[in-house]
Amino acid sequence: MSNSKTWFVTGASQGLGLALVQHLLQAGHRVAATSRHPDNLIQVLGNASNTFLPLHMNLGNEASVQQAIEQTINTFGGLDVVVNNAGYGIGGSVEELTDAETRQSFDVNVFGPLNVIRHALPHMRAARAGHIINISSIAALAGATGWSVYSATKAAVSALSEGLAQDVAPFGIRVTAVEPGGFRTNFLTPESLVFAAQPLVEYQTVRDTHARYLALNGVQAGDPAKAAVAIEQLAAEPTPPVHLLLGQDAYRRATQQLQGRLQETEAWKSLTVSTDFAQ
Repeated sequence: MSNSKTWFVTGASQGLGLALVQHLLQAGHRVAATSRHPDNLIQVLGNASNTFLPLHMNLGNEASVQQAIEQTINTFGGLDVVVNNAGYGIGGSVEELTDAETRQSFDVNVFGPLNVIRHALPHMRAARAGHIINISSIAALAGATGWSVYSATKAAVSALSEGLAQDVAPFGIRVTAVEPGGFRTNFLTPESLVFAAQPLVEYQTVRDTHARYLALNGVQAGDPAKAAVAIEQLAAEPTPPVHLLLGQDAYRRATQQLQGRLQETEAWKSLTVSTDFAQ
């Protein structure tokens, strides 16, 4: 295919990452797919080929990340699209989650993508082209009870993407934060979601919210196969958005949040502007 690209996808052995890799390979792209368990990738997608490179990568280890990116470039001759998909959900109130639990979440969801971006950018700058796609969440914009730390990690990813897009635009590199709603993957299973190890009885509202979310497992409205098609289309756009919502629920939550934020901003405008020096 004349329009085929070389993709580097993290967290590719399950969920949205796996759906994306499957679609990209079927569409004729070259894909380096990383996982902590590449054997799972091989079991589903087969052995390495001239278009498929399964890689073991530890997001928290810069040497591991650098090696995976260099192996991709050595194998396929370049790097067009990076998809930072690896991450996990964490539920619990701030008081319930320990420092270690919170830091681990930021290490994987925020500092992991940063490691990948840091090592991919020199190659993209040299090529004066490339697209970095960071999988964030609607939680970055519209948080919910019991997901404050998860929302904070995804808000960091979205804000990082927004600033990064401006930093690298002069080099012809594009950046998009993809902010999905609920998709029918394994996100609401123990493989992708953890809860506070030391829950407090006082936070019953948090438990109730988590129970409602878990009841959605297997019936989420979002189709991961369609999300994969959308992400491929995103990478083909000459002027892609910096933020892309996926799913009707994401659109609904985002518009409600933005409208509410604007109303709140206007309601408190007098106090906001009262802090300037008198003219």
